[in-house]
Amino acid sequence: MADIIQMPPRGRYLAWEAGQLAGVSGLTIGQWARRGYIRSSVGQELPRVYSFQDIAEAMVVHELLDRGVTHRDIKQAILALGDRYGDWPLTDAQLATIPAKSRAKLIAREVEGDYDIGGRGWQQVIEPENLEKIRSQLRRGGWAVRALPDLEHIEVDPDRLSGKPTIRGRRIAAEDVAEIAAGRGGAEILREDYGLDEAEVADARRWWREVRRLEAVAA
Repeated sequence: MADIIQMPPRGRYLAWEAGQLAGVSGLTIGQWARRGYIRSSVGQELPRVYSFQDIAEAMVVHELLDRGVTHRDIKQAILALGDRYGDWPLTDAQLATIPAKSRAKLIAREVEGDYDIGGRGWQQVIEPENLEKIRSQLRRGGWAVRALPDLEHIEVDPDRLSGKPTIRGRRIAAEDVAEIAAGRGGAEILREDYGLDEAEVADARRWWREVRRLEAVAA
């Protein structure tokens, strides 16, 4: 296996901002950090500050829980893979799941074969679906993209606006665009003052509605 090159943490997100991208509440983000499922790699003192990489890990945790992997198995995976993959093992390892009788089984794909996180060692299994889509979804707007696969104009760049979701290629937060658009004369302001077209504004509004819906579900 090639060595994993660890990049420094990128972006700065408080728990509620991380939760908006990971599709969970800010409270859940804080709980996951305290219990060791994710890191707060920018700042560990309260209030914790999370990086882009931490949010990607949180999205994997969310995905694995949705697939039926237990909290215990996720924590076991983090411990088992930490020495090999460093600070963000869930996104740096090639993880996959396969159905099992009572719970989903978590597999790490390696050159040598497939490693069963449950402790039964190396084995060959049927090709499972992998989790590579996580990074792409995070860069396109986070968990909300799952409900909006045709979203084109939202971008999460950890090096722009501290990583806040923006209109693609621009330095204006998508949330701000959605809020301005909802106000009186908002469309005209966004067009004339910010040079945004209808498609960019529409994507910001759709993305923000889905983020707020997910927040309400997670509350």
